[in-house]
Amino acid sequence: MALFKKRAAGKPGEWYYCIRHQRVEEGPECRAADRLGPYPTRTEAQHAMELAAERNVEWETDPRWRDEPTRDDPTGDGGTPGGGTRDGG
Repeated sequence: MALFKKRAAGKPGEWYYCIRHQRVEEGPECRAADRLGPYPTRTEAQHAMELAAERNVEWETDPRWRDEPTRDDPTGDGGTPGGGTRDGG
């Protein structure tokens, strides 16, 4: 008896991009770890990798998430108690 083998049923109108197979799917076909979405349209799902790249650049250049010292926070610890990084290190 296999545990956890039931796959999620696809929903019409929900689009995903499978990074493993590099294709668009309507409803989840591949496992969650291999897909991006859901997206409201097939076109948006087709551009999922571009959107992810844009979001990565935005996140990497967002001054609120930098660990480098700024004028307002000369310690570079983001004002966290005890200093250090966001992960407690």
